[in-house]
Amino acid sequence: MQYPLPEVIGNPDLLVGRVKEFGLLDQWLDRIPERLGKSRVILARRKSGKTGIVQRIFNRLWSAKEIVIPFYFSIPEVKMWYPEFAIKYYRAFASQYISFFERDEKLVNRHLSLKQIREYGLQKSISLFVDDVDSLSDDKSMKYYGLMWETAYTAPNRFASFYDQRLLVILDEFQNISQYIYRDEACKDRPDETLAGSFHEVVESKIAPMLVTGSYVGWLLMLIDKYLEAARLKRQFMNPYLTPEEGLQAVYKYSEIFKIPITNTSAEQINCLCMSDPFFISCVIQSEYEEKDLTTKKGVINTVNYEITDSASELSMTWGEYIEQTTTRVNDKHGKEILLHLSKHVSQDWTPLKIKNTLKLNLSEKEIRDKLEIMVKADVIAKPGSDIDYQGLQDGTLNLILRHRFEKEISSFAPDLKKEFNEQLNELKKERNSLRGRLNNLIGKFAEFQLMTELRTKKRFVLLQYFEGVQDRTRLNIINTRLRYKFQRMDGKEMEIDVLAESQCKRVILAEVKKTRNKSGLPLMRAFHEKILVFANQHPHQKVLPVFLSVGGFTKGARKFAKEKNIGTAESIAFDL
Repeated sequence: MQYPLPEVIGNPDLLVGRVKEFGLLDQWLDRIPERLGKSRVILARRKSGKTGIVQRIFNRLWSAKEIVIPFYFSIPEVKMWYPEFAIKYYRAFASQYISFFERDEKLVNRHLSLKQIREYGLQKSISLFVDDVDSLSDDKSMKYYGLMWETAYTAPNRFASFYDQRLLVILDEFQNISQYIYRDEACKDRPDETLAGSFHEVVESKIAPMLVTGSYVGWLLMLIDKYLEAARLKRQFMNPYLTPEEGLQAVYKYSEIFKIPITNTSAEQINCLCMSDPFFISCVIQSEYEEKDLTTKKGVINTVNYEITDSASELSMTWGEYIEQTTTRVNDKHGKEILLHLSKHVSQDWTPLKIKNTLKLNLSEKEIRDKLEIMVKADVIAKPGSDIDYQGLQDGTLNLILRHRFEKEISSFAPDLKKEFNEQLNELKKERNSLRGRLNNLIGKFAEFQLMTELRTKKRFVLLQYFEGVQDRTRLNIINTRLRYKFQRMDGKEMEIDVLAESQCKRVILAEVKKTRNKSGLPLMRAFHEKILVFANQHPHQKVLPVFLSVGGFTKGARKFAKEKNIGTAESIAFDL
């Protein structure tokens, strides 16, 4: 797969899990060629992975080079005069459209000028490009700026219709169109919120449906309800948290990519305290806490605590953007007390009257409601249904940040988060069998990471402890591990070892890992043995210890061959918890 659009997540391998989300979107994408895909919006707070998902969809569609032509545009948080915005939008669309057919990755980000787009239209007999560029130029000279914008935002639908094509219009951070685009050239008047309504008709297109995202859910829903009509966009609310299994995968993946040592036990501890929040996990793995040690329980607790409590940490600063929007406008003890209270009692709905009576506030119901509405717009609380009901976000990460910031001010004592984290991990330890079950379940998805982690964190161990049939009883001390180690046979054929682990005693473990539930047969075992012989011939100074981990087990023929060739076998990893 190609990645013409650089993904905000960075290394593509960092996008872990989201099976449910991609499953829903894939079903929807499959309907677009038949004109059955209704425009939709993905709703979730910042750092939930929305942008990573829609950018991955763009790259998948672009790489597939089949029926659906993707167009991605992120609406920036930069003040802009709307005729300039129209040109920027059109250049992005035209350049990405051309890049799809020309297979030119550079054009996805390096947008052509209007002159270049017109010349391309002439060369390729694409009359719409020529007509659109002429129209943009003429309308600009006549100051028909509204017509310029109309040419821009209708372009995907017009091209799909004229050339009988299917396009997907991906607009990231859609709410910004109401906050940063101005009617006046100096950008000094109020931004034009109504610009969102431009998409009122095209959002219904089945030949160029839209996929919209927004980080400020309350704000975005207000725009959709007001200008696009609620039913025109199918709403897909995205949980910021991964499943526990996906969260554990993220811990392993991030630790490997960023080369941060962990153990199989500490991986579960990190996932537990971070609540399977991929952004939280990423912050902890990359934390700049000076005493960071993610191989011990104490080190995990201290690092997680640092990310929550240190004002300069990435996690704290990210949530600070949300919280500051609220506290600067509700900058009083009552507002903070309400916010903290709702975050502590997320399972209940609260009316202004109920809040007033429960907290014994010396405020009118209207004053309380005004504060609540500000919080809704800042996306630190939600409205579950009724106009007078409010609810704290089901977001444990936010709750931890709020408690650290406000609990001492409100309740006269600071929360002891380290103590609470320690208690959580003690409870986790009591669930020993459950933890082992989760780790063993994950082996079917992420076995090579767990095997590598176990080998490099275990001190002076005998390989027979993990694999049957190993003849060498030397105690190993692993000093280097690698995943997917590649090398070449004499004829140039590329070979790959799933896990390579070098011991201080010049022994090297070569591990083949099969994660499917099917039994590994003789052909797979023979192919692995060939790799062993080639590697051993190229590294005569090292003693090779070959092992084969197959989650689905082995056929009789494969076991017999493994025994003859001294290849260790295992169907699971005996984790030391």
